Amino acid sequence: MSTRHEAGRAAHRVLVLGAGYAGMAAAIQLAARVKRREDVRVTLVNPQERFTERLRLHLSATGQQVAEMDIPELLEGTGAQFARGWVTAVDPDAKTVRIDDDRVLHYDTLVYGLGSLADTAAVPGVEDHAYNLDSVQDAEVLADRLARLGRGTVVVGGSGLTGVESAAEIAERHPELNVVLLGRREPGAAMTPKAKAYLQAALERLNVHVRGGIEVVKVLPGSVELAGGESIAADVVLWTSGTRVSPLAAAAGLTVDERGRIVTDAALRSVSHPDVYAVGDAAAIRQGYGVMHGTCQGGMPTGVHAAVSIFRTLNGKQPKPFRFGYYHTPVSLGRHDAVVQFTHPDDSPRRVHLTGRIAARYKETVTASPWPTYGRMKKMPASGAFWPRGGRFTRIRGVR
Repeated sequence: MSTRHEAGRAAHRVLVLGAGYAGMAAAIQLAARVKRREDVRVTLVNPQERFTERLRLHLSATGQQVAEMDIPELLEGTGAQFARGWVTAVDPDAKTVRIDDDRVLHYDTLVYGLGSLADTAAVPGVEDHAYNLDSVQDAEVLADRLARLGRGTVVVGGSGLTGVESAAEIAERHPELNVVLLGRREPGAAMTPKAKAYLQAALERLNVHVRGGIEVVKVLPGSVELAGGESIAADVVLWTSGTRVSPLAAAAGLTVDERGRIVTDAALRSVSHPDVYAVGDAAAIRQGYGVMHGTCQGGMPTGVHAAVSIFRTLNGKQPKPFRFGYYHTPVSLGRHDAVVQFTHPDDSPRRVHLTGRIAARYKETVTASPWPTYGRMKKMPASGAFWPRGGRFTRIRGVR
């Protein structure tokens, strides 16, 4: 790909690593803003052409068909290029990225969006004996196993949102199976008492056996061991407890936090390498309420903000600080039920929540929202730059 524009000077090369919700938002937003310019080239790197809808992986895991999104098609009309391959090394000093160990791409500005995966290393046996929902392929392998199981016990390790949605979906689609949900905290622990009670009643209605205050210490071929010595028989174990990020950022010498996430300044630039922006789950982004946790609702705004910041810098302006406030926690409970907990910007629960079919419709609207958002950004990039800034909750003293 040529990096020269008509005046003969080298074009500014922007590489976006990872085509998750944040990476896609960054690539589309920036490419749409510079598509009439010859002095900027945007390239999105991802190991596969199919977009992974993480918000629907619990559906794929139960054999339900979901739409297949093609990344090159999503980029169509923006001018952005797509490079398929695994990122195997980043050299921020040389400003290069190695792909599949045999290709080297050069950049002037990097957007690092190599998200998170299930943490399969923290508990012995998870890597070898448990399923996870890191990709469509992982979900489809689990769906095939569940379809062939007949009768038996499925243990879902982790009582967070992914664990709850997965347990509910499996129980609804496979009522012949015994579904056990294990976690350190009770499902819905961060919700108001009424919303939490509704969620737990829905799991009970679906015959999901819930055990909170439980720590899994080992996964074996046919069981899980709990702290205290108890063992639970399991024909299938789905692991949703905790996440980890790629070690590439730390290996590259970028400043990272204790979880390996790139530490950013207020504009989402790496504090050690300002020509590297970090977005989504790969970034440790501090707001007034603390460091953001990974969700789609926060991931896409980080991608858009990084793109706008790069665009401002290309035009000789200073990037603005990023601010984001949470506004909801939607949880599906099978296909026709859900609970939506509305939140304050710091993610603490408000008194208001939705339940039942109206909540299920709300959740589906949220899940489907990235596609029209990406489409609008292609035509009107500024349309993607609206999200709750969070007011006093997100304000950091001394940062404007």
